[in-house]
Amino acid sequence: MEVKNRKIYNYMGQKGLIIEDVMNDFSNYIYTISRNAYMYLADEDIEEIAMDVVLTVWKNQDKLDINKKMSSYIAGITKNLIKKKYRDKKIIDSIDDYEEQLVNLKDIEIEFIEKENDKEILEQIENLKVDENDIFIKYYYEGMHIKEISNSMHMSESKVKSKLFRIRKKLKKYLKKEGIV
Repeated sequence: MEVKNRKIYNYMGQKGLIIEDVMNDFSNYIYTISRNAYMYLADEDIEEIAMDVVLTVWKNQDKLDINKKMSSYIAGITKNLIKKKYRDKKIIDSIDDYEEQLVNLKDIEIEFIEKENDKEILEQIENLKVDENDIFIKYYYEGMHIKEISNSMHMSESKVKSKLFRIRKKLKKYLKKEGIV
């Protein structure tokens, strides 16, 4: 099983969270998130963030849903700690750094349009039949595999696949009609 898809219960031992396994499995993942979020972070800052992420997970292990993916928690905590680091740093080394941090108005417009499109898509998903909605959400938002969905919904894998195909076809038709695609 791929590390990013492991559920939290894979990291639980008799005495609680096995923190060494979390560190070993997710240190590169944290580094990648940190580097992609802010390429000017020093390696020392990234190491500090990684240690803070692991410490946060360990301190809050009793609040974790053991059936959720560990990578979801790791990614969220990492992003929040990076934001905190931004706020704390507030140092701009040169005018070039400042210019790179300015918000591009076109990016805001694109982001706004994407959010509006996402809302429309979510409305269409909510309008699906209950079982179609469940299948779609489980596959695309919860990252469940076809086999897991078929087991949880008591239907064959081929039925799940065909329902996903039909749902995608409906959404594609709607998106073309609305001019989103």
